Amino acid sequence: MGKSDPRDALVDHLPAMRAFAISLTRNGAIADDMVQDTLVKAWTNIDKFKEGTNMRAWLFTILRNTYYSSRRKANREVADIDGVHTEALAEKPAHDGHLQMSDFRVAFAKLKDEQREALLLVGASGFSYEEAADMCGVAVGTIKSRTNRARIKLAELMHLNEDEALEMTDDATMSVLSAAKASSF
Repeated sequence: MGKSDPRDALVDHLPAMRAFAISLTRNGAIADDMVQDTLVKAWTNIDKFKEGTNMRAWLFTILRNTYYSSRRKANREVADIDGVHTEALAEKPAHDGHLQMSDFRVAFAKLKDEQREALLLVGASGFSYEEAADMCGVAVGTIKSRTNRARIKLAELMHLNEDEALEMTDDATMSVLSAAKASSF
């Protein structure tokens, strides 16, 4: 005779689980959801149930842990019934800046090797002019000059004015984000 599957016994404990869930939540609908979550967890973790032990105690432990986990989660959540908080949220799109970055890469590749090196060392890597000059074996003034010429050439290649900063966010996106922030105050 074969071994019985412990999953077959889950149904026998449903009324007691529901009663326990209602005593915890004081809400029938939430209790039903918790019992369902408990059954899913028990079903998927049935291999952790030890044959010969108390199935009801095991299920009640899962149910109790599910309840307290949901309570902890609820403490971190904000109720937004009217959607006031949701309407005030705005997020930059994931693709924002990809085209600008692509334009930057093309322009950066067109710089002279020495200028690219100087910008990478001073601008991207954060080395001082003195440190960059030591690494390249040139005078500090040479690194400063290369960096300055590289920045001017990049602005020219990217069609930026002298007073215009390189923004990775387009104007339309910035206006949406600004409007969302302004309406939240």
